[in-house]
Amino acid sequence: MIRSDLYIDGQWVATPNRHPVYDPSDGSVITEIAIAGDKEIDAAVDAADRAFPAFAKTPARVRGEILRRAFEIMIAEADDLARLVSRENGKVFADAKGEVLYAAEFFRWFSEEAVRVNGEFRHSPSGDKRILVTHQPVGVSLLITPWNFPAAMATRKIGPAVAAGCTVIVKPAMETPLTTLAIADILHRAGLPAGVVNVITPTPSAPAVTRLLADPRIKNLSFTGSTPVGKLLLKQAADRVIRTSMELGGNAPFIVLDDANVTEAVAGAMLAKLRNGGAACTAANRFYAARSVAKEFTEQLTDAMSKIKMASGLTEGAQLGASVSVKERDKIADLVDSSVKQGGKVTLGGTKPQGDGAFYPPTVITVASDNPILKEEIFGPVAVVVIVDSDEEAIHLANDTEYGLISYIYSGSLDRAIRVAEAMESGMVAINRGVISDPAAPFGGYKESGLGREGGFDGIHEFLEKKYIGVTI
Repeated sequence: MIRSDLYIDGQWVATPNRHPVYDPSDGSVITEIAIAGDKEIDAAVDAADRAFPAFAKTPARVRGEILRRAFEIMIAEADDLARLVSRENGKVFADAKGEVLYAAEFFRWFSEEAVRVNGEFRHSPSGDKRILVTHQPVGVSLLITPWNFPAAMATRKIGPAVAAGCTVIVKPAMETPLTTLAIADILHRAGLPAGVVNVITPTPSAPAVTRLLADPRIKNLSFTGSTPVGKLLLKQAADRVIRTSMELGGNAPFIVLDDANVTEAVAGAMLAKLRNGGAACTAANRFYAARSVAKEFTEQLTDAMSKIKMASGLTEGAQLGASVSVKERDKIADLVDSSVKQGGKVTLGGTKPQGDGAFYPPTVITVASDNPILKEEIFGPVAVVVIVDSDEEAIHLANDTEYGLISYIYSGSLDRAIRVAEAMESGMVAINRGVISDPAAPFGGYKESGLGREGGFDGIHEFLEKKYIGVTI
């Protein structure tokens, strides 16, 4: 059953106003979801605030067991959830299934981390007291998730919040709300107490978020989305000095050094570029290839991309699905068209297909190092190749961006690759790998790619306040 109502205080709440959710592969309406107005928004905050005191005192083991049950349900129902993700997001089933399994792991990881929050007990150097350091849940948290990974971005925030003892209001993207509502249903069946997780779908969303951030009961904001929107939210959060964690945009460089195994680099490039159809903040956008291997790399990449089967997400054997909307697809097309006008050479794709659906084909473009497309987060299946003449030039061009989420490096020499990795101005670096995201590792970036870390040992601390207690014994 597809859930389409709001989830507030452990209940499914219908509203008279509805909003369609579309299948971007053909424009058909999947269902209509309830729209949250001021009344429902306030009810969600009321529920989260009311539930917080008791949930914060719930034993960590109990919170962990709830998350573990949610993990087990997600794994058991992975195919059904993947089909839902594919329908509302447009990605192919294989990508959707991979996302669901990855998303479930955040519930498993944080079910284990719930009982492993360390504190301190030590002597003051002066000898006059003991220093006791502990952690407490920060309180009611607002979680805002994007459309590109509707399952994973929900669990990556809900998991640590629940593990820490926080209560939350989740506002998913209006393009892909059904997955988040399905996850709320899973948590409900896993035994999560009423009011701990609430899901609202207001539209337009900006006034609703402003209303929430102005509410003194909201203590924390976790946002995944574009850098411009993140900056606006940071300004709003600053008015009340709300805790924030921001996972923002990216423009990942993919560096192929002259000693790289080109075939392996192309295999990694296909993963780094086409995961989620390129609609990922971790997607490789800018491919900097050493001159001695650039021709071979470009030819092999073009050949590999040309073999990708583009079709509706649930089509058997599909490898590339639709963008989430025609609007998003047209953004990709405009970036490619502008790049070509500025001297870019298309070796594959570069043209919007005829017919229904928000599709854009696998595309490879070679450009000069000053082409404007290199400044943009493409969010689609477009690989942009630049020739470089030295490691130093590759490092300079890779770092010449306001973003700093992830970088990719291919080299036959580990020490050389590590030296380049250490020079990267990014929060994550993949060496000879096309994917490194892992629930057990800290996810986050430098510069305008965000603040804080999700996943790993750090993730739960985004929902905890550190408290120092001095005591004489």
